[in-house]
Amino acid sequence: MNATLDLNDRTLPRLAACATVPTYDRGRLAPGVVHLSVGSFHRAHQAVYFEEIAQQGLDEGWGITGVGLRRREMKAALDAQDGLYTVVTRSARGDEARIVGVITSYLFAPEERAAVLDALADVRTRLVTLTITAAGYKVHPDTGEFLSEDDAVVEDLASPAEPGTALGLLVEALDRRRRAGLPPFTVLSCDNMADNGAIVGSSVAAFASLRDERLGRWIEENVAFPSSMVDRITPGTTDADREMVERTFGIRDRWPVMTEPFSQWVVEDRFGQGRPPLDEVGVQFVDDVRPYALTKTRLLNASHSALGYLGSLAGYERMDEVMADPVFAGYIEEMMTEEISPLLPSTGIDLATYGATLRRRFANPAVADRLSRLCRSGSTKVPAHLVSSLREALEANRPHALLTLAIAGWCRYLRAVDAHGRPFPLDDANGDRLRALAVADGGDPRRLLADEATFGSLGSCTQFVEAVERDLRQLEVMGPRAVIAARIADDEQLLAS
Repeated sequence: MNATLDLNDRTLPRLAACATVPTYDRGRLAPGVVHLSVGSFHRAHQAVYFEEIAQQGLDEGWGITGVGLRRREMKAALDAQDGLYTVVTRSARGDEARIVGVITSYLFAPEERAAVLDALADVRTRLVTLTITAAGYKVHPDTGEFLSEDDAVVEDLASPAEPGTALGLLVEALDRRRRAGLPPFTVLSCDNMADNGAIVGSSVAAFASLRDERLGRWIEENVAFPSSMVDRITPGTTDADREMVERTFGIRDRWPVMTEPFSQWVVEDRFGQGRPPLDEVGVQFVDDVRPYALTKTRLLNASHSALGYLGSLAGYERMDEVMADPVFAGYIEEMMTEEISPLLPSTGIDLATYGATLRRRFANPAVADRLSRLCRSGSTKVPAHLVSSLREALEANRPHALLTLAIAGWCRYLRAVDAHGRPFPLDDANGDRLRALAVADGGDPRRLLADEATFGSLGSCTQFVEAVERDLRQLEVMGPRAVIAARIADDEQLLAS
């Protein structure tokens, strides 16, 4: 291994010996894309597709302006590296490194709001992509109603030229383009939500209408909001990952990204200002994304949540460890095949093959995805990924015992201590409020299940509430592994003992 080198434009030629590096002229890239909320997933997924467009010389008009909404540390890391970073693909065959250069600038919105709005209003910006999480769209999880009284929304409406939310930035920039006679950009959500295009479209229009009804109508009539489905398992970066990149590849990268070989992006073919040639680098354009998104959300994301909460309670720390346990592996296979897949719409997707592929990906020891990452922001993930399937199963009188157990696992997880009495932090914007509900009345779940923001009307379903109460009692007495083993064996005598 050669001497370790800091990652920047000057060292790229020397780093080509140990990693794939940009061979295009980065200075010629035009800022055609603005991405709001740059994190590890965006850098391992969407940015890599745009990197491939540049690398293949397909179009120089799709450079990315990255925007951070919460963490200034990312700006410090990328600025010091001229926007460059390393993507390490990990598999049983070994690790492969690629340096990505398509992010040509990075702006931290809380400190550079004017520059962010200038970038969004720039006529060269034709596409805005988002990974702001479900909470960023300000909609009620059950009704889909825009939360006009949300504190952040109210604050943005009071100072529309100085927005603090992603929606506020979009609306202010679109208003500037409208008043300047410029065409609007396309807004493409890359968050894990069914009909994410419709959700962001209705949220932006509703937000805009609260400012100016004419602006709201202009957005509804002129702005394209295609839906998309994204998939690539991307664990959070650790200090050990940084050390590995330096030791293995000789690259001193402040914030590399670890990911798996698999990557998928399905996009609704509806663009307003020219479509990037993503289809030439592996993206699938379709007329209707919903079947793909629903399948992925209900199978992959729901399984992540179920295994994350129940596995954490059992004392596991990584996904590959959980999947190496035949009890947990059997649980997730049965939940996928018997409870979730029968609820999914008929498509060309072979659900048995898709599910088996997911389980192999979960078990990849090279990725070693941490359960703490999968458990993050449960207040937004659980309604979208688990409650939605459970509600349909109840309505259709379909089996749902394993889905209910996953819900009970989350309720128990909210107490912030595992089955062995070891505490852990709750990484959730609503964690304090939900934990208070979870521990109230000695752990009686009825107050938590009555939380409409999470469970909607399910909290009034006696069958559901009694099932969760039963599962929580069994988790306390037997522990998660024993409960799961009895449940998949359908051993009611053991569960009743």
